[in-house]
Amino acid sequence: MKQILFAAAMLFALTAYSQNKSTGTVAQAATAGSMDTQTKQKNMEEVQAYLKECGTFFIATTDGDQPHVRAFGVSEIIDGRLYIMTGKVKDVYKQIAKNGKFEICALKKSGNEWMRLSGTLVNDETLSVKEEFLSRNPGLKSMYKADDNNMAVLYITNATARFCSFAQPERKVNF
Repeated sequence: MKQILFAAAMLFALTAYSQNKSTGTVAQAATAGSMDTQTKQKNMEEVQAYLKECGTFFIATTDGDQPHVRAFGVSEIIDGRLYIMTGKVKDVYKQIAKNGKFEICALKKSGNEWMRLSGTLVNDETLSVKEEFLSRNPGLKSMYKADDNNMAVLYITNATARFCSFAQPERKVNF
């Protein structure tokens, strides 16, 4: 009988813990959702500057249960959104179209600091955004045209960036 009561008490405690943990997560999400526009913009600009400083960054996507990682090198803030770009004929685009969740890892040249950025990628077919992306990255004009039905500009939503290093504690920002 004592074992049954003990098991029931443990089950109750675990259930209460899970509910409290879940409630905390919802409260944290609500707080993040109410973040002011200026803070979101500042955080996005910080992430963009980090990506630019690193030069090359690596994006992870999935194909079913198989992860895939690729090198990327361009990102831009246009109309208040952080974009990356790829081609629609590429497997990476097809994987993102099925599951927009991603993670980027960008490593500074020192090798001692890195950023992990996760969120959801959303395709944007706006011609003016594609044109602006190409004007800022003229080297891509030999491979893409804004109206070629291949160029894909994808903006990041529900973003969480984790700034990490061997010397300092992790710092997290959202946008």
